[in-house]
Amino acid sequence: MKITEKDVKHVARLARLHLDAADLKVMTSQMDAMLGYVDKLNELDTDGVEPMAHAVPMSNAFRDDEVGASIGIERALQNAPESDESCFRVPKVIE
Repeated sequence: MKITEKDVKHVARLARLHLDAADLKVMTSQMDAMLGYVDKLNELDTDGVEPMAHAVPMSNAFRDDEVGASIGIERALQNAPESDESCFRVPKVIE
């Protein structure tokens, strides 16, 4: 094993997790498997591969701001339960 129960206890303490003996054994085995997989990935030849933030090309999903016509006061107040001239009328919440 590459990781010991002592190491797992330390990580659990840092994460403020309580692990009983059975959980400690399971977590040690699982963390060892994860680290083994990382070691396997380290064997890959990555020369000439540029670092990236995403696995697929990303572009900005936001559109440019454009000035447009508003919906108007009458249409905005159309479904309001109560209105007062050009305002929404709401119940008083502060006494």
